[in-house]
Amino acid sequence: MKKYPGDIETRAIHAGEPNPRIGGAVVMPIFQSAMYETAGEKSYDDITYIRLNNTPHAQALAEKLAALENAQAALVTASGMAAISTSLLTVLSTGDHLLAQDCLYGGTHDFVTRDLEKFGISYTFIDGNDPESWEKKIRPNTKAMYVETISNPLMQVPDLKAVVDFAKHHRLVSIIDNTFASPINFRPPEHRFDLSVHSATKYLNGHSDIVAGAVIGGTGLVEKITHRLNHLGGSLDPHAAFLLHRGVKTLAVRVKCQNDSALQIARFLEKHPKISKVNYPGLESHPDHGRARRLFDGFGGMMSFELRGGVEAAESFIRRARLPIVAPSLGGVETLMTRPSRTSHSGMLVDERRRLGISDELIRFSVGIEAPSDIITDLDQALKSVE
Repeated sequence: MKKYPGDIETRAIHAGEPNPRIGGAVVMPIFQSAMYETAGEKSYDDITYIRLNNTPHAQALAEKLAALENAQAALVTASGMAAISTSLLTVLSTGDHLLAQDCLYGGTHDFVTRDLEKFGISYTFIDGNDPESWEKKIRPNTKAMYVETISNPLMQVPDLKAVVDFAKHHRLVSIIDNTFASPINFRPPEHRFDLSVHSATKYLNGHSDIVAGAVIGGTGLVEKITHRLNHLGGSLDPHAAFLLHRGVKTLAVRVKCQNDSALQIARFLEKHPKISKVNYPGLESHPDHGRARRLFDGFGGMMSFELRGGVEAAESFIRRARLPIVAPSLGGVETLMTRPSRTSHSGMLVDERRRLGISDELIRFSVGIEAPSDIITDLDQALKSVE
């Protein structure tokens, strides 16, 4: 782990910025160029070229993101799935085996279950809260272990310390999707994870206007992933890089606001007679609350919940709520909600979703930066109108 000077709020603003400033510009300009004049580079990978992920904005973002998590290096990609798939295809080869948390983002789940086998890579799902069961599932060809800081969409917090200890003991590459927590609430390199991946579309950018991803970790691994990404082509375009760079600067203020608001909203929902269940690690009733308190600086802006009355009640509630936008993403300044069974996890088999606890009526709720009192008032009127 590399330790950068200054608090995380300061690093979000100043880390990675060009020095001296380009033309004196306080805001780094958009470099709308795919290629750059060569200057005697000895290696192809040293040529400045947008597909090689080494243009000025890509480098500035890499330094800033590494500083946020106190890591050695970082890489930005064209999407969160580009970050996840390229990382897995870098650390795993034909004949290798992966241990993966059983409740994952739908896109990751589909990639593991439908695509890895085409590369000759096998997998086994594990319960993130049952370390004693992992030993029975590891194989001689197991090479990596993959979990989420806070699982999508049930907001489980796996035993992250046990994950790292197990991975180190068995010489596995430990990979964690830190999208839901963000570097403000949790910094995986500080807890000895080898790689942290993000859908930068979400909290890192925070404004619902780009698709991007990030990989953060040690220099050696990030360099290997960069070379693989150079071949696969998942580089981030200049304008998206500019917007992500701008969004990261407000990450701390946004996430702290969302932490506070989400806890208020979750407590309101937990007490409401028409709500049967709330999944939010900040609630004392959450089974992983104690672990979340020990690990995190905040509990995040994501929650999920179920209404009494099943799918019909859930659909009625969604129609009647006025402020939350019904959309299948998260982490923006606006409050969003969706039913994972119809969006992010629709690719999973019904029986598989239900086995994991992802019911058809489950609503995933991403808290924005609106006044929490306004959101609560709106949710209350919507719930009261549900029969």
